[in-house]
Amino acid sequence: MKSRKGFTLIELLIVVVIIGILAAIAIPKFAATKDKAKLASVKTDIRNYMTAQEAYFSDKSTYGANTDVVGTYMSLSNGNTASGTGAADGWEVTITNSSISSGPKACTVGVGSKAGSKGDGVIDCP
Repeated sequence: MKSRKGFTLIELLIVVVIIGILAAIAIPKFAATKDKAKLASVKTDIRNYMTAQEAYFSDKSTYGANTDVVGTYMSLSNGNTASGTGAADGWEVTITNSSISSGPKACTVGVGSKAGSKGDGVIDCP
């Protein structure tokens, strides 16, 4: 009798099944990590918006509307959209990323007369 070297079909199938089980466990964890990264980009854009509003105020002595600030004083990260208002005594903005699959999709901050219930300049991601 000759001795054959190699793996049997059953051994190979068992290895494929084990790899499939490990992949099924790991893939949802990666999706949650992507959502956390997208929310971090929303928070970063909020902070950049706060700085841009202060630069706008320094130039014009009033806070700007969303269209005055975004594009001129700052740009948003890919996938993020902003909606906000500005006046002489305050401003507010909500930045949203609709591609986030779970958890908060938007963060809001307000300053001056437009400050939210959390307080002046406090970022709120409900």
